[in-house]
Amino acid sequence: MSIKTDHRHLYLQVIDRLKADIESGIYRENEKLPSEFELSKKLGISRATLREALRLLEEENIIIRRHGVGTFVNPKPVFTSGIENLSSISSMIENAGMTPGTLLFDATECTLTDDDLDRFQCDKDDRVLTIERVKTADGEPVVYCLDKVLAKHLPADYVQNREVSIFSSLEQSGDIHVAYAVTYIDPVGYHEQVSPILNCGRETALLVLKQLHYDDSDRVVLYSKNYFRADKFSFHVIRKRV
Repeated sequence: MSIKTDHRHLYLQVIDRLKADIESGIYRENEKLPSEFELSKKLGISRATLREALRLLEEENIIIRRHGVGTFVNPKPVFTSGIENLSSISSMIENAGMTPGTLLFDATECTLTDDDLDRFQCDKDDRVLTIERVKTADGEPVVYCLDKVLAKHLPADYVQNREVSIFSSLEQSGDIHVAYAVTYIDPVGYHEQVSPILNCGRETALLVLKQLHYDDSDRVVLYSKNYFRADKFSFHVIRKRV
């Protein structure tokens, strides 16, 4: 069946057709698409037009092209969220109707590095607690979390109460209120340490969210570096015209 039925650029028609085929289940998640030769013949278009459509579909993360292997349909993210409001990873998982959990927990207290001193603007004698966790959804690892916080800001029993959120623990004394965060998002490919922990193959990308959390006095109280499976999570921002 040819797709030459309207007056838009042909590659746009190809994109719509392939999206519709994926949505209807003709091509399923993680399934390999037909070869370029087969697809271009089926759609009645040139391979150059098809390649442009595939390039744009890959930019939208709808497909992934693996060199020497073929083109595959990317699974839809299970968790999607705006990043305008601060919310926990566990809340995102619960909102998707799944059960959050913690597969790995490790906390190490040590002296401050130069980066820590610059980040927290604290005394040299302070100690920093580095917290490593793997968050799960229905038992499946989906996020690797690395957090740094000054040890003096957390209750003495925080490490024992590992399921309590860092936000709640920071605010327990009433002296700190996490007001806002500055977030940086970086896409990364295979990560030698994190990808195996999250059961990711080399074809699965990661989204890294680096966040500086500030209190009401504009003081950094928490630094987070979270690695999200890109096939499980997507993030969006609502932008308003000013």
